Amino acid sequence: MMKLTDAQLTEFDREGFLFLPEVFSESEAGMLLAEAHSIYATDREEVWREASGAPRTAFAAHLYNDAFGRFGAHPRLVGPVMQLLGEAVYMHQFKVNAKAAFDGEVWQWHQDYGTWQRDDAMPEPRAMNIAVFLEPVSVANGPLMFIPRSHRAGVFEAGHDLETTSYPLWTLDRETVSRLAEEGGIVAPTGPAGSVILFHGNLVHASPANISPWNRTIVYLSLCAVSNHIRQFTRKEWIAHRDFTPIEPLADDCLDELVARWSSAAAAE
Repeated sequence: MMKLTDAQLTEFDREGFLFLPEVFSESEAGMLLAEAHSIYATDREEVWREASGAPRTAFAAHLYNDAFGRFGAHPRLVGPVMQLLGEAVYMHQFKVNAKAAFDGEVWQWHQDYGTWQRDDAMPEPRAMNIAVFLEPVSVANGPLMFIPRSHRAGVFEAGHDLETTSYPLWTLDRETVSRLAEEGGIVAPTGPAGSVILFHGNLVHASPANISPWNRTIVYLSLCAVSNHIRQFTRKEWIAHRDFTPIEPLADDCLDELVARWSSAAAAE
């Protein structure tokens, strides 16, 4: 199982995030992107859309798609989070977020644990996100933006924004974001498909609208320490999962069969 080095653990603790380029191959990312497109083409209730009709996010894809089911138990993802949290983890949330070319809308400034605490009664910020680029992410196509070290200040007051976009979010006010950015700056990790970002549940982050001609698709696993499972069940189960079974990581080559099948099909076209 993939393990972080001491230097990487120190960087994560200090900055609140860790960027790991090209953890997955171009073929692995390409196969998963094809699966994402097939999901976005459905009318499942788990698929949320922008006002334009473009896909915004597909929740719980690991429960109804074989490729994402395997991906949700991949040792290159689950291993580092178990290492950081110090125990077994379960899937609190799984989503495949799209930023469609020209139509991908903003994700406002927020903390994920702020939502998990308020909406799901998650006891402590012993949960975090691990994000995987399925397409290249650049400064132009709506990259994730982080305020480094903002995770150290705990949970900030937030307002429940139900109007700005199609997805409700507990968002931070401009004064708070401005103060934090003045202290820590803002960074936007960019890189090729297959790159990974781990980030703390309290790290303040956002992403701008995508007005470029290039799509941007990212898979997010929100993994929570089993002992820290949620206590409140007001959101739909496919948004905030209620199965607290520890994830058993699969073999590192768990995607190989699907990648080979996808590559053969693509070559035959």
